Parts: sequence; C-alpha cells; structure tokens
Amino acid sequence: MNPPAARPSHLSLAPAAPVRPDWIALAQGVADALAPDAAERDRLGASPKRELALLREAGLLELLFSPEHGGGGGSFTDALLAVRVIGRADASIAQLLAYHYLHLTNALWRASPEQAAALARASVAGRWFWGGASNPRDPESRLAPVADFYRLTGRKTFASNAALADRITLRAQLGDGFAVLVVPGDREGVTHGNDWDAFGQRLSESGTITFADVKIGRDEILGDPAAPPPRTSLVVPFHQLLIVNFYIGIAEGALAEANRYIREVSRPWQASGVEKASLDPYILEHYGNLDVELRASTALADVAGLRFEAATALGNAITPEERNVAAAAIYAAKVHSSRTALEVTSRIFELMGARATAGHYGYDRFWRNIRTHTLHDPVVYKSREVGNYALNGVITPTPLYS
Repeated sequence: MNPPAARPSHLSLAPAAPVRPDWIALAQGVADALAPDAAERDRLGASPKRELALLREAGLLELLFSPEHGGGGGSFTDALLAVRVIGRADASIAQLLAYHYLHLTNALWRASPEQAAALARASVAGRWFWGGASNPRDPESRLAPVADFYRLTGRKTFASNAALADRITLRAQLGDGFAVLVVPGDREGVTHGNDWDAFGQRLSESGTITFADVKIGRDEILGDPAAPPPRTSLVVPFHQLLIVNFYIGIAEGALAEANRYIREVSRPWQASGVEKASLDPYILEHYGNLDVELRASTALADVAGLRFEAATALGNAITPEERNVAAAAIYAAKVHSSRTALEVTSRIFELMGARATAGHYGYDRFWRNIRTHTLHDPVVYKSREVGNYALNGVITPTPLYS
C-alpha cells in the first residue's frame, strides 16, 4: 500500500508565524563588537557615536515598540537582559541602552493614546535614540505659556544620553504643578555642556544640558499633567531595575575576565603547592564566594523582573499595593547587586595578582564604572525602603527615586 501523498505546502491555511527577533543574540553581537577595545575606548573617553550606531544597527533601539507601530515587539524582560549582556562588555554603552528604554517608556506611558502612537511610529521610522533631563536634585526647569505655545528654561546636570538624543524627555514646572514633555535634541536653545568627567561610566554622555527659551508646542506636553496615568508609578522602579541589570552585567564581565586571567596568565604562589593558579585553594574559595554572591544577585534580579512584568501587565488598573510588590522586589535586587558588583570588581585583583593591575589590561574600569554609578542614589536608603516594606508594608516616599 502506497503511503498517502504529502500535502503541498502551498495549501496550508495557517498563516506563517512572525519570526521573533532573538534579542539576546543581537545584544551579544553588540557586546562581541564592543569587548575587544573596551579598555582603550574607556581610556580615550570619546563621545560614543560609533557605539550608538552599533545599538541602532542591531535594532535594539526599537525592541520595546509594538509591531503595530513597526517595532520589535520585545518584552521588558528582553530589554533588561539585553542591557545585562552589553554590560558585560561595556558598562557605559549598557547605560546608554538602559536609559533609552527608560525615557521612551516614561514618554509613552504619560502620553495620550494619540500622542503615544505618533511618537512610537516616528521613533521607529527615525530610529530615534532617547535621552532625559530630569535630575530631581537640581532646580526644576520651567515652562511659561506664550500665546499658543510655551517657553522652556532650565539647566540640568547628569542629563544622561541627552547630548546624542533625538528626543529628550524631561519634567518641568508648569504653574503650580509639573508637566512631562518631549523635545527634539537639536532644537534651538538646547545646548550641551559636554562636561562629563567622572572617573567611571566615561562614555555615558551624562553631562549638563541647558534650555534657553526653548519653544515647546502644546502637543509636546504629554498627556494630562494634572492626572498622570497610574502605570507611570512604575517608571522609577523600572529605572532601578534597569540599573540592577547593568550592575550585574558589569560584575559578570569582571568575573569572566578574572576567570580567563587566572587560568591563562596568573602564576601559583610558591607556598601553594599547586601547579596552576586555578588550583590554588584560596583562589578557589574566594572565587567561589564571589560566584555565589553573583548568582544570588542574578536570582533576585530575575524575580524582580517577573514582578515588574506582572505589574506592567495590569496597565492603568494597577493599585498602589500592586506597584509596591514589584518595587520592593526591585529594590531588594538593587541593594544586593550594588554590593555584589562593588565586591566582585574590587576583589578580583586579589585573585589575579599584582600583574593584573597593569594599565594596558584596564581591569580597573569595572570597579570605576560600578563605583561611579552606585552613587546614583544611596544604597542605604534602598535598604531602608526594603526594610520599611518588610516591616510595615509601605515604601518610603522619596519622589523620583522610589
């Protein structure tokens, strides 16, 4: 008996499933391109235009936009892991990508549905890179109504991404309240100080920005300033979770470099009684302890990511308590990842030995990067928030940081 004829493929009634981008592979491709000269680029501290081009060419700037608007349709988890992967190779570029995701999300969540759709389509079509200028510890920028538009004035430090941004999201005082707006990065009256000179995160474009009577259209003020949508309460936790993931990336990158160096370069101490440094019992113990702490940070970050995804799925139906469940998990991960990354990036030198401090290796950049950014907000205050939630069920109110 002859077997039944195979059904011709052209008769299939099921539509072909869209091919979902492998965001981790794309991020890894960028990381692989960044890694070989990461130390040299850190030394030079030049504006990261080539590095931004790599992010743009990989499609990572469109990851969070919906397919309906031409975007990649990626999840927040995809974005977080992409940041983590790139952080292993270059912490500054991981920060650029993280803050891009932060500022575009803030804009889309605050915008009216019509504004959000228009911004998303334009951002995908123009492959926009997003920045921000809302450092809450500086005096607020101000919006003043003039006829049928507004004038924006102000100066902000730590305007991350802004010097390279196609669109800048910022908060400004408007009357007795505040508005969030989006302004083109090249608009007349917008100037960049190009004065970022910290010893770490040297390519993160986090210098000052000045707004001198910048014309702002009414349609550039997002949504209803008096009634921000409930899901915007997740913007600060999202910021903190992005930070968690590039901290973990930095620690993973540092420990991977130490692993290679110990196995390939380090020499055993003469009293160790072993033939290779990788067999030294003290190195094994201390490397193991660092690995354990990093695994714990990763586990906390992954749990926090799940909590965040669950919270965002609620949209504007989210309650303050549901928001705080996610925030508490994120802040616990922030505390642990901050301490772990500082420990890993400092202690690897004890495992690698004196020769690893040679300038051409540039291993100090891992510690300099994490030390610089962990001062973004005091980790002791994050511990306080975790404790307050655990004991009292509330998150300590710290506007724009909690």
